[in-house]
Amino acid sequence: MTDMKVAAAALPDTRPANPNFSSGPCAKRPGWTPDVLVNALVGRSHRAKPAKARIQRAIELTRELLEVPDDYLIGIVPASDTGAVEMALWSMLGARGVDMLAWESFGSGWVTDVVKQLKLDDVRKLEAGYGALPDLSEVDFARDVVFTWNGTTSGVRVPNADWIPADREGLTICDATSAVFAQDLDFKKLDVVTFSWQKVLGGEAAHGILILSPRAVERLETFTPDRPLPKIFRLTKGGKLIADIFSGATINTVSMLCIEDAVDAMEWGLKVGGLKGLQARADANFKAISDWVAKTPWVDFLAKNPNERSNTSVCLVIADPVVMALADDEQAAFAKRMVSRLDKEGVAYDIGAYRDAPSGLRIWAGSTVETSDLAALTAWLDWAFASEKSAL
Repeated sequence: MTDMKVAAAALPDTRPANPNFSSGPCAKRPGWTPDVLVNALVGRSHRAKPAKARIQRAIELTRELLEVPDDYLIGIVPASDTGAVEMALWSMLGARGVDMLAWESFGSGWVTDVVKQLKLDDVRKLEAGYGALPDLSEVDFARDVVFTWNGTTSGVRVPNADWIPADREGLTICDATSAVFAQDLDFKKLDVVTFSWQKVLGGEAAHGILILSPRAVERLETFTPDRPLPKIFRLTKGGKLIADIFSGATINTVSMLCIEDAVDAMEWGLKVGGLKGLQARADANFKAISDWVAKTPWVDFLAKNPNERSNTSVCLVIADPVVMALADDEQAAFAKRMVSRLDKEGVAYDIGAYRDAPSGLRIWAGSTVETSDLAALTAWLDWAFASEKSAL
């Protein structure tokens, strides 16, 4: 990439209508206002019949919108996606060896938990740096396998589920929190799927979704971990699955405001074409960014392989030779100054790279974002870069 001559940067004419490009919590769906929560069952017990019915409605919508197989169970659990993943790790791992895949911070976090907290003996780590995937052909499916479908902090995703055999012996445990609703998950290849509403749905935080295959249920009912489980992790009682968790009777108190908000988001998702419609929106958003990157010398994707680039958490690096020649801390400061400029102008909030990732930008392009806003944002990114480079 060649140097880019910069002059005094003029402010772009068009501003994004919604400047919320955070990678979590993410932008609310288009047209959202607090009025959609007016009928939320606040002040009611979540155990009351109408409240349980509303919780069950959220579960039913999840199944319909994500096209989850009928024999898979869906539950709402505490502590966001983190809680859902930890429930699976603590309740299911240890029956056989486990392969842990990591190529960004959240996957690395699951490795740390399994190795240092669960202290399992038979753990293989298959890791890659930011911008790449580990060698998926090395995964041993006679073992349990834990991986993130979409690396939220690296912008790298698995391209499909072809690398997962249908006749696997172990379980596949998939953190899909920034992939669901925007990417094509093959549930028949996945035994545990977790996510949270605050990512692709633009929902509110604190609640996680746990989806279990029949094979995962069998593991829960035939394997007893040799460790104590906190109450919020317990999915079985007396060797049997606590089925009520998956029919609206949550482990602990849920926010009926969050339930109502999630229901609203999923009903909107059905109106815009269901799963395929939501995926098409994210793909169009990614294309708007990708087309701009292709013609813009100063920026590039963190993800090296085009087939592995996320269409939700788009991670970019500054590829201008002058900036790249700076020391690492100066490159990071340059990117942060760009982010600050955009924040002060009110055109883009929270788009800095994740704290543990290489310096650069991270822009949410999921289904609740409008393509027109991303198209408008690109001109502002050029403005911010030119402004900062002219000050060097």
